[in-house]
Amino acid sequence: MARICQVSGKGYQKGNKVSFSNKKSIRRFQPNLQKKRFFLAEEDKWITLKLSTQAIRTINKRGLFNVVKEMRAAGHKI
Repeated sequence: MARICQVSGKGYQKGNKVSFSNKKSIRRFQPNLQKKRFFLAEEDKWITLKLSTQAIRTINKRGLFNVVKEMRAAGHKI
């Protein structure tokens, strides 16, 4: 599975690795992803999501059921 957040869609970013001699080469900045289990009370089941820490805060703020409902409307299978 790719390193992409299932809620926010956040993936890697490109940037430059700069050496002491100021040579630049391309590198990747990976998102801070966590594998997290949530209990979806409305459906009485556990779901496992691969989330960025920003998406975990979004779920805490808006609620799990609302976030899952929006993901399903966008076409994600959960």
